[in-house]
Amino acid sequence: MTNTTNTTAADLTKTPAAQPTPIIPLPPAAARATAVAGSAIALAGTFLAWTWTDEFPGNLTVTGYPGGLQVLTLIGAALTALFALAGYGIRGLGWLTPGGTNSPVRLLALGVLGTTGYAIGAISYELGGLVNLEPGAWISGLGALIATIGALGLPADQGYDHDENPNLWGRIRHSLSAPEPGRAGELPSWAEILIIAAGFGTGLYVFAYGISTEYSELFIGFLIIAAFGFTAVTRAGLLKRLSALTAKHRNVTLAAAFAAAICFPFTQTNDQFALIGANILIFATVALGLNVVVGLAGLLDLGYVAFLGVGAYAAALVSGSPQSTIGVHFPFWAAVLTGALASLIFGVVIGAPTLRLRGDYLAIVTLGFGEIFRITMNNLNGNSGPDVTNGSNGIPNIPDLEILGFNLGVPHDVLGHELTRSGNYYLLMLLCTVVVVMVFRRSAESRIGRAWVAIREDETAATAMGINGFRLKLLAFALGASLAGLAGTVQAHVSYSVTPEQYQFAGSVPPNSAFLLAAVILGGMGTISGPLIGAALLYLIPAKLQFMAEYQLLLFGIALMLLMRFRPEGLVADRRKQLEFHETGQLDVPEDKPLPEGATGVAKAGA
Repeated sequence: MTNTTNTTAADLTKTPAAQPTPIIPLPPAAARATAVAGSAIALAGTFLAWTWTDEFPGNLTVTGYPGGLQVLTLIGAALTALFALAGYGIRGLGWLTPGGTNSPVRLLALGVLGTTGYAIGAISYELGGLVNLEPGAWISGLGALIATIGALGLPADQGYDHDENPNLWGRIRHSLSAPEPGRAGELPSWAEILIIAAGFGTGLYVFAYGISTEYSELFIGFLIIAAFGFTAVTRAGLLKRLSALTAKHRNVTLAAAFAAAICFPFTQTNDQFALIGANILIFATVALGLNVVVGLAGLLDLGYVAFLGVGAYAAALVSGSPQSTIGVHFPFWAAVLTGALASLIFGVVIGAPTLRLRGDYLAIVTLGFGEIFRITMNNLNGNSGPDVTNGSNGIPNIPDLEILGFNLGVPHDVLGHELTRSGNYYLLMLLCTVVVVMVFRRSAESRIGRAWVAIREDETAATAMGINGFRLKLLAFALGASLAGLAGTVQAHVSYSVTPEQYQFAGSVPPNSAFLLAAVILGGMGTISGPLIGAALLYLIPAKLQFMAEYQLLLFGIALMLLMRFRPEGLVADRRKQLEFHETGQLDVPEDKPLPEGATGVAKAGA
């Protein structure tokens, strides 16, 4: 019996195999030189005209001055060349690749090829054929292809964990993986703080650039290069190093994130883009509230957008609108408390009789509550019921907020920059988001938060350990509802009006319950930054790609299926989810090894 056990344990021990062969068999030195040369050619092509007419957006007809999609190719080609040169061990570039060395080059080269290929295809489609391309487009396309061939000829950063030879797709996926970066050397505190500030400054610039893209072709190109670039930075180990610094200087990180967010409206010259930022914050704040319910307590709520509507309607009724049936005008702080308290009461009233249900049954009940809320708001029109909400017409003409004499509906000059109405509401919503983040963080790290996680993992086991599951689930439901109501009070004033059709289960315009739930799942359940990133993506992409409105739900479903297949833990996952969804090489049961000679085993209690 002992021999069999030892043999099985030995078989389970994984030994790395030999270095796998590259996707394209090339000598490593030649492959790296090819990648550098191809990147240089692609970069040079951006300084030449890509088309002869300015009918294509971005004016790609100018020689010597890249614009539009040319800028994206230029940045991607420059980064590809830089990471490829870092593989030569050049002094001063080693910090770029603490993790993987070759996988970032492959990812960046594929991103440049995708962006340039998309630009060539878009020009040909919109202008009527390849004949409309100028030499610059062909040079950049050829350079991107050469760089990709060279990058695919580089060896993988790590060997296989088993002796089997995978197929071509498995080899490609393995070539894009990278080992974890080693422990970084100690730096002075001021240097680490500067690195954190530089990281958040870069993130602010990328985010502001994505929002300020003026046409869909440029935004699609931005999505391509940003996706491959972010993955490349992750494989290089830079994101891991930055995460270690942010964990070490947590207060500095929060201050840097807040400062970067404050600077956003001052980077925008178009009021429409600042309005997109304000709506993203509203969507993200509601998603964080849902994250308390779904991510921490594990309660599937499909009618959560109704709590946003309760807060918005409560604030609209006391806003002083001429169409309000109540006819009162509360100050801002009282309106916020009214919206949050109304949502909290509804959360308790709905949760008390329903939270004894679990799983699909609870989801169906919450879905019904969301629809009941929308139908009720429609019927409170004076005909089908009391005249409270004006029915389908909603409550329009909601006046702008005025806080301490500061009218948010009027532009203001701040440090020589005009802060528009949308910028004012963006900063107000940013303060609300900070409050919600603090509430979520404190709740998650408290004893109540740990009890929520225990209920999420196994409610029966948590109850057996003395946790009052019903009371804590009701608390999570009420807290999530009040946070949504807080965001709803600001949304009512940003949009000037509230109507029942704004609060559906699914629709082409967020926020709705389906998109809120997807934001939590896409970003990463139980995390703070995950729902913020998921909400930003799910709001920004439909706002920029309005020509895909008819196919939005189809594309949305395809994206969720791909996410569940390749990254089920979400874009930003905590340690628990990573261990749950990915193999770690750790045995589920410790090996049954015999005791050494002369050793004594553990005696049973009482023996």
